[in-house]
Amino acid sequence: MTSTISTTHLTTILQDARSRTLELVSGLDEKQLMGPHIATVNPLRWEIGHVAYFYEYFILRQMYGHESLLGTNADKLYDSIAVTHDTRWDLPLLSTNETLTYMRNVLDKLCEHLEQNNEDSMASKQDSFMFQFGVFHEDMHTEAFTWGRQTLAYPTPEFAIAKNITTERTAGPLSGYVDIPGGAFQQGGDPKATFIFDNEKFSHEVNVEPFSIARAPVTNKEFSIFVDDGGYSNKGLWDEIAWAEMQKNRQKHPGYWIEHPSDNWKMRRFNQLIPLPLNEPVSHITWYEANAYCNWAGLRLPTEVEWEVAALGEPAKDGTLASAKRRYPWGNIQPDDTLANLDGRSLGCIDVAALPKGDSAFGCRQMLGNIWEWTADIFNPYPGFTPDVYKEYSQMMFGTTRVLRGGAWTTRSRMMHGTYRNFFEPSRWNVFSGFRPCQTRRPAT
Repeated sequence: MTSTISTTHLTTILQDARSRTLELVSGLDEKQLMGPHIATVNPLRWEIGHVAYFYEYFILRQMYGHESLLGTNADKLYDSIAVTHDTRWDLPLLSTNETLTYMRNVLDKLCEHLEQNNEDSMASKQDSFMFQFGVFHEDMHTEAFTWGRQTLAYPTPEFAIAKNITTERTAGPLSGYVDIPGGAFQQGGDPKATFIFDNEKFSHEVNVEPFSIARAPVTNKEFSIFVDDGGYSNKGLWDEIAWAEMQKNRQKHPGYWIEHPSDNWKMRRFNQLIPLPLNEPVSHITWYEANAYCNWAGLRLPTEVEWEVAALGEPAKDGTLASAKRRYPWGNIQPDDTLANLDGRSLGCIDVAALPKGDSAFGCRQMLGNIWEWTADIFNPYPGFTPDVYKEYSQMMFGTTRVLRGGAWTTRSRMMHGTYRNFFEPSRWNVFSGFRPCQTRRPAT
């Protein structure tokens, strides 16, 4: 069972998550808060109401018997399972001010519940799990709000914790591969962890063959060589479904890249056109694009367990894979801005050679933060899977999505750890997605 944490900590992270949500809607007008009707983003005014509803439904109503602050309208407006994506623009939504009031009132009730306990008392197991789940759900949505602003070319958000990252954006490339030994490995989440999601439960032994993996994700410069070599015109590199879609859309490069007359690529970051940052990881690409690059380069995407071994495993003295496993690539201390590019401080990716203190035991850099990394695997349950209280979180996506690992620059550090599993359709590209390739090691002769 997961351990409990203090009510003071729960209150702090509730308030911090809400501050990030408010930062992401700040400065947007009514038209921007609804946005165009497209498949890869929600209307923002609906989505921030849904975040408040999630807390109200699962904690205030289901756990503590409260009535909804919106009466019978809440489920009709904000239940993301019952209210299909295509209908969310046409609902009789609360006004922006009414939505913000609803959000504030739900947050106040959550904090009041926690304050009923003595300051710094330990929360019950039920509160510890569900309040964290609620916060992490909001954290996932603030990441979605961020990629939504990118998708719609809205202005760069303003985060209070943003910092000058000039050094990290001049760190340069990091080439080469590291060899990972084979052996038995405990894949999945630690039952003793403060929090893990249902799809991480629980650690189970998997045998891993030796392999090699890139020290860093593929950069824009490396990916541009693939593009310039006609990678998007070589049918043999692509999955049939992806190839047909590319032909229909006449796609010749990643979605936010822009061909420039001087032959120097440009890239759109939020509403700004900038020179392509050559040493940052390629971002906003589909699983199909990552796989096509690997086919072109004679490489492959790592499996989920290979990625986790490279990130969290340790070498034994005899050169095999040790039984020990870390929580983070660098060890067991929580992330900070010297170890991983998380929490939105950078307002974008940084160079792949930055933050060497965050290396894994095998010398892989940035395996947490900067960019989500596609793996080869379809998202499926671990042995003995049972859903948590939010039953739709994982099981609806099993068998149809691909797994990404490691978090991106906008992912919140409090929810990120080495066994966290993200999942999207292989055609999804507006999320902060990149990849690091690997290759099977041939036995010595």
